[in-house]
Order: sequence, then structure tokens, then C-alpha cells
Amino acid sequence: MVETAKQISVFLENKPGRLANVLSAMEKEKVNITGLTVMDSHEHSVLRMVPSDVDGARKVLKSLNAPFTESDVLLVELRNQPGALAHVCEILAADHINIDHCYASAGGRNGRTYGIFKVSNTAKAIKLLDKPTPPKARFQRKPMPRR
Repeated sequence: MVETAKQISVFLENKPGRLANVLSAMEKEKVNITGLTVMDSHEHSVLRMVPSDVDGARKVLKSLNAPFTESDVLLVELRNQPGALAHVCEILAADHINIDHCYASAGGRNGRTYGIFKVSNTAKAIKLLDKPTPPKARFQRKPMPRR
């Protein structure tokens, strides 16, 4: 299963408690987080997350005066087994779709997790990843394209 979702990138001061404040405020507003990642530098950090309720997340962030941006990402349902994420990356690479960034969610329903991908061509990626793959070929490695 592949679907698009909104990712919110929040820019936070790199100080103790900033991330906790945002996540606690999300909890109070009943906004669940499908997946998140935090990247830091010396001065600031970037929280990237896929919220269950984008409007609720916007409301929280505005109330905290936290600067943020939004972008479309792919949610790719994965089997929770070795090679699942690599397989998606190989499919995208074989068709020259760049992955700007990606991260994975914690365990999900039915023992599955989500790979969250920001890619260079969302429409093409959806077409590629929605194709059924024969079970035996599912995790076979394809050679990387030569450039």
C-alpha cells in the first residue's frame, strides 16, 4: 500500500525541552504521530513528522510560535522484515527517482511499519510502488543503474 501524506517540518532551538514541548502539545490536542525524525545542528534542530491530523498539528505549532513548513511525502507500508526498506529504495533508484530523505515509523497495524519518503517524482514513485511484485522476486537485489 502506498499513499501520500503531509509531512510537517518544525524548526526548533536546539535546547532541552523544545521537542518535549511540541510533542506534549500534540498529545493534548489528540494528534497522533505516524512517524518522526529529528535532525540537529549546533544551533537548531528540524523535527519532521507525519501527523494524523494536519489541521490539529498546525494549530498546535501556531500556538507555540514554532516555525514550520509542509510537504507531500509517500507512506509506503512495509513488511517488518530485513530488506523491506532496501527493496523500496532499489525500485526507486532503478527508475532514477531521487530520495531527498526517508525514515521509518515504529511498528504499525498487522505487524507492518511505514517507510516515509520525500522523493523527486511523487506520481512516478506511486505508480512504481503500487505495482504488485511476484513473491519470489520481492527482495531480490537489482543492479544499480550505471551513469
